[in-house]
Formats: sequence, structure tokens, C-alpha cells
Amino acid sequence: MQSPLFNHAEQQSQERYVVQNPQLLRVSLTGHDDVLARKGAMVAYQGLVDFDGEYQSANQRRARARTGEGLDLMRCSGQGTVYFANLAQYVHVVEVEQEGLTVDSSYVLALDTSLHTEVIAVDSQYGVSGTGKYQLNITGRGKVALMTSGQPLMLQVTPDKYVSADADAIVAWSTSLRVQMQAQTHNTSVRSRRGNTGEGWELSFLGQGFALVQPSEVLPPQHAAIGQGVAAQYGVGQHGAHGQNQNNAWN
Repeated sequence: MQSPLFNHAEQQSQERYVVQNPQLLRVSLTGHDDVLARKGAMVAYQGLVDFDGEYQSANQRRARARTGEGLDLMRCSGQGTVYFANLAQYVHVVEVEQEGLTVDSSYVLALDTSLHTEVIAVDSQYGVSGTGKYQLNITGRGKVALMTSGQPLMLQVTPDKYVSADADAIVAWSTSLRVQMQAQTHNTSVRSRRGNTGEGWELSFLGQGFALVQPSEVLPPQHAAIGQGVAAQYGVGQHGAHGQNQNNAWN
């Protein structure tokens, strides 16, 4: 049998994480190094591999319920090769080191078990409920595979050149950066999207590092009600950025 399809054969590599093609991740397991992956993201595997639900502590479950941010993972263990994908999104492997990485958890495809995650809040410059945002801090040493809708843009941030990005398009940034959520609106209400331009909240990054932006926006609810879950993810209610969460961390 002949077909151009056979040009898309499995890549051979000694690396643990390999981008098989722009939308497919290949992870090698040797029996001693489990990988955590987004639930349901496995599309194929070879060898003797087990898939189990990853345990979540009570604090992790509480943070997920209150902020809408967190990881819903499965543990992959054994010996073999596993292929991961999600909605044909583009896959990018990042080496996390001392600097750390802050990311929207919905863009995480897989990560090493050596990494630590913690939900944090990005505060708004306005003392207004509904203008905060939650993200996930990833620290330690290891690799994480991120997803973007389309090919992303990597922006370098330096002390003399800060970067601003749409809060709905930002995927990840260096944890060391100083971040401010704001909206340069001329409307009487800062809750409104920027005038009649369709632009809304933005994140400004200052310091030394990078910011990763995707060419797609997922719009937040424009009339979110005070409460938990999705509403709290955008800072609404007592669990929002200005609520009772001291130190802006859920752990």
C-alpha cells in the first residue's frame, strides 16, 4: 500500500518530550518517570502503559471550586510511548527552571511530576469586583507541554520595554514578571469593554522575561454574577482578587 500518509510516521528520538507534529506530543516512559497529562488527551500509545486519575488534595479541590483554575489530570506510568493532543491545538514544550512559569491551566497538556503547581490571583488596578483573574504558577525543574489556538507570538519583556496583552489571549509568562490587570477605558464604567472597540481587560508585564500570546481570544462573561466557579475565575465575589484570599494564593 502506498500513500503520502506514510510520510507522517513516528519520529525516533531519545528525548522524553517530542513534538511529533505541530499538534501532537510524543512522550516516552521508561518505568521510572511518570507523566501527568490532561484527562482524555491520550490519542494513542505503545507498550505497557497504565492510566490512572491523579489524586487531588482537599486544598487543590477547594481552590479549583473557588477560582475555576486548576489542573484535571491523569497519571501515565509504565514503559512505552504515549501520544497526546487536544482539539488539534498547537503544542509547545517548555523547560521550567528556577524562574518559574505562570500559565492559564486550560492551556496545559502535560507536565513532569517533579513540577509544583499553585493557583494565584492577578489583581486589578481597580477595587471593583469582577476585574481580577486567576492563573496557575508552575515551579520546580521539569518540562511542561502547553497548547495554543494557532501559532503563538513570544514577546520579550525587558526593564525598558514592557508588554501589554489582551487578558483573553495571553497563555503564559515568566513568573518573575510584575503583572497588572487594567483597562484603558473611556467609559463611565470600568466593567465595560473598551469603548466600542471590542477590546477589554489587558495584562501589563514589567521586568525581565517573556510573555506568550496566542492568535485567539476566549471572551469572559460580560455580566458575570457574584459567586463561585466561572464567576470567581474572573475575580467576582468573596473569592475574587479583592476577597478573603490572603496573599493571592490557593494551595
